[in-house]
Amino acid sequence: MKKLVFALVLFMSISFAQAQVSINVNIGTPPSWGPEGNDDSRYYYLPDIDIYYDVAERQYIYDNNGRWIRDKRLPSQYRNYDLYGGYKVVLKDYKGNTPYSYHKKHRENYPKGYHGKPQKSRGSKPEKNKSEHKQKHENPKNSKGNSNKDHKHDDHH
Repeated sequence: MKKLVFALVLFMSISFAQAQVSINVNIGTPPSWGPEGNDDSRYYYLPDIDIYYDVAERQYIYDNNGRWIRDKRLPSQYRNYDLYGGYKVVLKDYKGNTPYSYHKKHRENYPKGYHGKPQKSRGSKPEKNKSEHKQKHENPKNSKGNSNKDHKHDDHH
């Protein structure tokens, strides 16, 4: 009888340990533009552009004429969209592979322009090409460093 109880306890311990391992699976590393503090959520919904982001697969999911597309890049019409500034709805209650199954509900609950609680991105927004920015704002007269404005002249001889 003791052996049976011991075997049962051992079996239950092993089963419980395996269940713990499968529950604690890491979803993936969220993007730097993702909202801080949501490392265990697989999907974001971006209401401004009506697109999902799959953290685990690092893919955007969007409707293309009734067909759901998964792509590593945003569709061309949204390539200039500010992912850092736009609001991300974290879909905490969905664990499947097709978040768009609830697309109608998501669009109703989170219309374009929706903003919930304030969000902070996980990382900093990268600056655009610095050399291009510098050239654009550099004064052409100062490019040789000989502009009259910058040259000090001492009248005392």
